[in-house]
Amino acid sequence: MSISVKHLTKYYGDQAAVDNISFEAKNGEILGFLGPNGAGKSTTMKIITCFIPATEGDVEVCGLDIKKHSLEVRKKIGYLPEHNPIYLDMYVKEYLSFVGKIYKVPNLNDRVKEVIELVGLQKEQHKVNGALSKGYRQRVGLAQAIIHNPDVLILDEPTSGLDPNQLTEIRELIKKIGKEKTVMLSTHIMQEVEAICDRVIIINNGKLVANAKASELQSDVNSQVVFVEFDAEISRNRLAKVPNISRVEAISATSFLIKSDAPIDLRKTIAAYAQEENLLILTIRKEEKTLEEVFKNYTK
Repeated sequence: MSISVKHLTKYYGDQAAVDNISFEAKNGEILGFLGPNGAGKSTTMKIITCFIPATEGDVEVCGLDIKKHSLEVRKKIGYLPEHNPIYLDMYVKEYLSFVGKIYKVPNLNDRVKEVIELVGLQKEQHKVNGALSKGYRQRVGLAQAIIHNPDVLILDEPTSGLDPNQLTEIRELIKKIGKEKTVMLSTHIMQEVEAICDRVIIINNGKLVANAKASELQSDVNSQVVFVEFDAEISRNRLAKVPNISRVEAISATSFLIKSDAPIDLRKTIAAYAQEENLLILTIRKEEKTLEEVFKNYTK
């Protein structure tokens, strides 16, 4: 595994910012790392990238223990913090060369040119960083994170504050990079997670509460909504009295949105009711939950 986190805990005084969490991320995987503000996301990322020490637990990056091999681990990680720390008074090429020299990147001029093309900075490469739009500054931040060709990329809110066009461009760039590297991505934008992440981890109050593919999380949450259309008119109140149905919304006299909070297949309940009432079901389908609804369910 490119990232292995086992029983990770971090205390600030008496408060557990990260509370005994464990997860893994493999090569070629884009891992969405979600949670409300203050859940412990940035703290976890800072521990993995060796910026701060853990109180308890073990972390390995590419098989290297971050406690024993901190310097080697840093060489294998590209990190873009939430607040992109680029030097605004340096030119784009100058800044990337500066970062490349720190990592002792071989054939640096060729690598800078390659990275500039990869992140789409060709037209901006001769500008001062401070003169760039936020979208292009994020590209510079991504460029510095991959200049040394790391195996693991840690991105903390990489698309925060970008306009829709910039969002799309940065997402496509992350997807492209994620085909060859392990990417751990923190964000509050659920559409972003659905668009690019292979797997999702959700933490809340420092604890890990979910770890699965986004589609699996959307189907695993107990509450479910089913659309049904009958061949005849039926009272909404009668339908609402059926066991395990918690809410009924009438779309028309014959069609309804039905919700259940029970861990059952609601479609079977509706089918059984229709059979008892001698009703014919014309249409029935399970409404897909949004990842935002799933997120709220796990973190409320």
